Amino acid sequence: MDATPYVTIVLPCYNEQDHVIDEVERICEAMDRSGYTYELVAVDDFSTDHTLARLQEAAPRFPNMRIRAFHRNGGSGTVRRIGSQEARGEIVVWTDADMTYPNERIPELVDILHKDHTIDQVVGARTTEEGSHKFLRVPAKWFIRKVAERLAGQKIPDLNSGLRAFRKSVAKPYLRLLPPGFSCVTTITLSFLSNQHDVYYLPIGYSKRAGKSKFSFVSDAYRYILQVLRMVMYFNPLKVLMPPALWLIGIGLVKGVVDMVRYGFYLTSNTIVIFISGLLIGSLALLADLIVRSRSE
Repeated sequence: MDATPYVTIVLPCYNEQDHVIDEVERICEAMDRSGYTYELVAVDDFSTDHTLARLQEAAPRFPNMRIRAFHRNGGSGTVRRIGSQEARGEIVVWTDADMTYPNERIPELVDILHKDHTIDQVVGARTTEEGSHKFLRVPAKWFIRKVAERLAGQKIPDLNSGLRAFRKSVAKPYLRLLPPGFSCVTTITLSFLSNQHDVYYLPIGYSKRAGKSKFSFVSDAYRYILQVLRMVMYFNPLKVLMPPALWLIGIGLVKGVVDMVRYGFYLTSNTIVIFISGLLIGSLALLADLIVRSRSE
């Protein structure tokens, strides 16, 4: 293995025994042809099948692969965070081991970052949806993406693609924000966008996954929405809190005028509650923004 690889590929592996070696082989063949020095960090997330044994058995065939085994299940976000923190490459690539992403195209993502230093992250933007619960996932993901676009202030073709490459030096301050679950990809996207880092979207195909999906529609969709709001609150709380504050203040003022006309300069209790609620939320928004602006990072 090269002592100073240019690219680090972080590959979370959890119960992927039937196809993990095929995925490793596909990634290594593509990177060997690319000419970039690289390391493939295959992280076994405490699999309950023979995934780790298959990786260890195949290790001699792949000199650029480094195996890391967790002693408890930490989730894909934990794998990606630790793998990125320990990465030796200047460029870090995230992908999955379930045969869904065209990992033979990883060198294309690296090429874009290598040739254009104004771009800090390249996201493989999926052109189709082949995941489980498709009829539920498509509208849910569309809604979450539109909320994120509204809050981030720019178009996001694919908010939670698992195939992406980014500069480790740029991502380093945001790695500690990654949650343990699937919403880590949403977090890294919004972290870059909220801090004016250029993100390039490369259209890719997306295949039906091999094996059983670990995605839970209700719980993971809830976490995605919560994480979008959390990240925008972390970087720009005014976009989340100020609109409802202004609406409440406006409604309170209009209702106050109506009350005075109808009741002769008498304000009803609900008018006062609406107006004061708007003032409180607005004050909270300004205080949160002050805290954000005063952070040193």
